Amino acid sequence: MTSFQALLRRNANYRNLWMGQVVSEVGDHFNTIAVVSLALHIPGGSSLVVGGVMLARTLPAVLAGPIAGVALDRFDRRKIMLASDLLRCLIALGFVLVLTHQQTWLLYALSALLTFASPFFTSGRSSILPRITNPEELHTANALTQTTAWLTLSIGAMLGGISTHQFGYKWAFVANSASFLCSAWAVWNLRSAEGHFRPAREGAPRLHGPDEWARDFTDSLRYMWRTPLIFAIGMSYVGWASGGGAAQILFTLFGEIVYEAGPAGIGILWGAAGLGLVAGGITAHRLGRVLRFNGYKHAISIGYFVHGAAYVAFALAPTIWTSAIAVGVSRIAMGSNNVLNRTMLLTHVPDQYRGRVFSTVDMMLNTVMMISMALSSVATGAIGIRPVGVIAGLLSGSTALYWALFNAGGKLTEPLPAPESEKDYHSAVTPA
Repeated sequence: MTSFQALLRRNANYRNLWMGQVVSEVGDHFNTIAVVSLALHIPGGSSLVVGGVMLARTLPAVLAGPIAGVALDRFDRRKIMLASDLLRCLIALGFVLVLTHQQTWLLYALSALLTFASPFFTSGRSSILPRITNPEELHTANALTQTTAWLTLSIGAMLGGISTHQFGYKWAFVANSASFLCSAWAVWNLRSAEGHFRPAREGAPRLHGPDEWARDFTDSLRYMWRTPLIFAIGMSYVGWASGGGAAQILFTLFGEIVYEAGPAGIGILWGAAGLGLVAGGITAHRLGRVLRFNGYKHAISIGYFVHGAAYVAFALAPTIWTSAIAVGVSRIAMGSNNVLNRTMLLTHVPDQYRGRVFSTVDMMLNTVMMISMALSSVATGAIGIRPVGVIAGLLSGSTALYWALFNAGGKLTEPLPAPESEKDYHSAVTPA
């Protein structure tokens, strides 16, 4: 199994993609911190406006999912990712207009546009990964991609807060815009033996009318339904999100109200979550070296059980530090499960379905996350904060039971490895 350092050293394609990811994701968090802060300080700004911004940063990704998935399975994925980066560069710069016009609708509109364009890049990055790595590198590349995302969340949020406070909102928006240019440059430098990154498509070229696009999307849903492992992985994300979405609300409420630790308390809980995810990614990379398919399935069940139990412990913990430890354990389990499941998707989903499958899984995840956040916001006022935390943990942890029952019933069989159009991996990877 390739190490992180060896992968970055010898695979120039992945190195370019990874460097673009680091810069653009740090820039994303610059934008997020600046926008949420600005939502409180422009005329008419309030916590309600912050909630509106968060909704505008979630719902468009759900709506864009089917469109992005079909486009990524029809056209050159590299070109779609480039277009997404360049469009987001312009939209990110557009936030500067809010500093002069100070209208909340501008925050909503720009946030929605930025989020709508994102799945074309993020699902494209997942879809393209098996094209720029060989089979021995794929799990390592996936683990590094996921772990980097969690690291940039922690680092980007911290740097975004410091730089926005020190240099102002305009700096954060310009930096975010420039980060997309850096990402576009990295994607531009990707190379393949075929000279393109179009997915493998069987039969004659498809038509491009709305009906044909709808049929393409429903065809991918049928593929997921008739492939039990892929369907089970998608539903496991739904199961986790049923309680995991509540964390977006609960971490703030526990830090501020339950433990009366103020912003520092929120930071402690989110910091523990971030460190746990990074540790989970590293754990999954190591597990991937030794686990066979049956071992992987058992690891997923154990991971969801540990996550649910630790989440309940977080909700009942007497102090913020014991709560933070429980959060960290919970996120180690989820980080590991996420990497292992995505490696399975990358390994087994055929190239012709990959864009639609990844965008559909993300769409399902975001939809349930929104519902979980909304319900938990209401429920905390009705039954209390700690009970909502316990319920959220039980909901997420129940995924372990469903997964184990499916496995015991012999339904989680291993599909054949995904057939690839790129026969010669080594010629597709540009030498370092």
